[in-house]
Amino acid sequence: MMAMAMANTLFCLSHSHSFSFPSSSTQNKLSPRRNRKGRQFFAMGGDPLGDFGARDPYPAEIESGFADRVLGHGDSEHRILIPNLSALSLAQQKCTPVSPSQSPISNEDALRLLKKVIGWRLADGEGGLKLQCLWKLRDFGCGVELINRIYKVAEVDGHYPSLHLEHPNQVRAELSTASIGGLSMNDFIVAARIDEIKTSDLVPKRRVWA
Repeated sequence: MMAMAMANTLFCLSHSHSFSFPSSSTQNKLSPRRNRKGRQFFAMGGDPLGDFGARDPYPAEIESGFADRVLGHGDSEHRILIPNLSALSLAQQKCTPVSPSQSPISNEDALRLLKKVIGWRLADGEGGLKLQCLWKLRDFGCGVELINRIYKVAEVDGHYPSLHLEHPNQVRAELSTASIGGLSMNDFIVAARIDEIKTSDLVPKRRVWA
């Protein structure tokens, strides 16, 4: 058996082929060939492994100017564009003074902006439309701590929410612009900033069931 295996190895070595790969500028074409059993198969040019890597562009591709459209010209003007306010998140915008003659945000616009804040809902009260959010906390001390954190965020722009410590462990925040009797963009900006406050150390810990 060992002698037969060595003979087969010598046979394979003596009949080994050296493959030459075509240059990248050569166009590969499907050429039919036949194996020993007469079955027809196709090979990609002279490369038994097919087309690997990049290739040179065809003349028709060069004439079409595809590279200019994809890569641009050397004299193209490249500028870094600063995003406008609509592209920035609400938390990155700044509150602006609101004139008493200004109209409050409509219900449709309020519903659209509501999708940009987390955990808030619209509530219709005596002073018009408001933004409202509730937090369930571990205890009374955590409620006081959350109110302090919200106050520090609102103090930056001087636009303060109405804060209520309800029950031993619930905080309710309401945002509105009293001077216009409804909601302004400032309310949503402050709401978005409040969303960024860390509360993981204040809320009840979730039970992990085995």
